[in-house]
Amino acid sequence: MPTNILMPALSPTMEKGNLAKWLKKEGDKIKSGDIIAEIETDKATMEVEAVDEGILAKIVVPEGTADVAVNEVIGVIAGEGEDAKSVSAPAKADAPKAEAPKTDAPKAEAVKSEAPAPKAEAKPESTPQVTAESGFNTGGKTVSGDRPFASPLARRLAKDAGIDLGKVQGSGPHGRIVEKDIEAAKQGGAAKAAPAAGAPATPKPAAAPLAAGPSDEQTKKLFAPGSYEEIPHDGMRKTIARRLTEAKQTIPHFYVTLDCELDALLKLRAELNAAAPEKDGKPAYKLSVNDMVIKALALALRAVPDANVSWTDGAMLKHKHADVGVAVSIPGGLITPIIRDACHKTLSQISNEMKDMAARAKTRKLKPEEYQGGTSAVSNLGMFGVKDFAAVINPPHATILAVGAGEPRAVVKNGQLAVATVMSVTLSTDHRAVDGALGAELLQAFKGYIEKPMAMLV
Repeated sequence: MPTNILMPALSPTMEKGNLAKWLKKEGDKIKSGDIIAEIETDKATMEVEAVDEGILAKIVVPEGTADVAVNEVIGVIAGEGEDAKSVSAPAKADAPKAEAPKTDAPKAEAVKSEAPAPKAEAKPESTPQVTAESGFNTGGKTVSGDRPFASPLARRLAKDAGIDLGKVQGSGPHGRIVEKDIEAAKQGGAAKAAPAAGAPATPKPAAAPLAAGPSDEQTKKLFAPGSYEEIPHDGMRKTIARRLTEAKQTIPHFYVTLDCELDALLKLRAELNAAAPEKDGKPAYKLSVNDMVIKALALALRAVPDANVSWTDGAMLKHKHADVGVAVSIPGGLITPIIRDACHKTLSQISNEMKDMAARAKTRKLKPEEYQGGTSAVSNLGMFGVKDFAAVINPPHATILAVGAGEPRAVVKNGQLAVATVMSVTLSTDHRAVDGALGAELLQAFKGYIEKPMAMLV
């Protein structure tokens, strides 16, 4: 019996991906474990392994296809003894439908028509009429009772925006409400969710509605035709926009800034790099200031464990390891590879691991487990001469450290004016999880390791 190759879910949040390349062609023999295709997610390009053996009888989704849904059939493998040429691509209806119930709409309509129509006041045509037999309403949304048929992401976005899903027209399979429908509802001013049944209505003073942002067409009208180039958003840019918007809307940020003197750290860094052993004719490592910043933040999180946390509605997650993400700029956006258990790694380990992941990030070869999770993060713009800035927290982190450039500044030491190399750092903190004094304590611990860097070696 032929075996369908399904679009894999390469991360817990993945809903669709791009089929970048087939590494096998129709008629090729496939063994279990063979790499058969490359899939592009919003952050990385992943290889897909075959789990069955046989002949690649049919490529259903050609390479280069964008936005292929998870669990959609992308190819067919013919088993032993089967004629690969006789295998045909499955119809769209045969693809797995994880959430759409099997229905027989014509039958439901027949049952409905047999029942005598009660005399009742006519309802507006726009009111969805739900039939228990079919599970579909006339608006095209599958329901269970009065529950609209919507994806989990759409439900969350609708809840955050106060949108009544019953008033949203779904554009997904079988009328399912998906993310873009909620975004359209926001632009179109969909009805807000009504109070729960039985709940007393609380009168509210009339207020002017919040103005929605301009639509795409309204924005374009602000500029002369031909004065701009329209570049469609790719998956990475859409994900960055969504996640950062959610972060700023849901996380109460506050910021703590202080200055760190770098002279001792720069001296130690130069000595360690000079002492690096040779490996294959090159130094075994070359430490950067950023490598030492990663180590210092990890040690500070270990020293102040109450700040090494993640917020959830039900509980505080207090982490046992300091896993530090590092923002890396790549074409089209950024990604945050994670140095796991950084407080227990040597500076040379952190340096080499960071160089490897940064290089693979630029070619989108990171695995999901290499950039998902983490307990805090570092964003360094010092190499661009930026003095200081405030970074946006990346959930599930409760903190992120923004690092500016080290520069000579006038300082006062023992009542005397002197010159020191100073770096400004700003800690962005989730106030739900880390209060002001705790954030300041974490930053003071970080400053201690930066200004007395020998402590990072013991």
